[in-house]
Amino acid sequence: MGKLADDVSRLCVEMRTLRENRRTLRKELEDGAKDRQRDVFELCTDFAETRARMAERTLEARLGFLNHLKTKVEDQKREMRADLAVARCAWAGRC
Repeated sequence: MGKLADDVSRLCVEMRTLRENRRTLRKELEDGAKDRQRDVFELCTDFAETRARMAERTLEARLGFLNHLKTKVEDQKREMRADLAVARCAWAGRC
């Protein structure tokens, strides 16, 4: 074979090799994209679960605080009513 035929044969082999490398690369990229998509889905699921747990704990904490606050306010109102009753009695001269 002549030099031109050798060069054409070599180029043909290189082109086949490059095409195969490109196919392999595309396959790896597709697989990587699927893996990343699955990882992102799992991460979003974990975030949603964590956010739900945090919201539940926050709600419980707020309700506990409000119940405690209501109890304290009711106690203070009861004490204030008792003080006012004593003051009215004293002003009326009945005590």
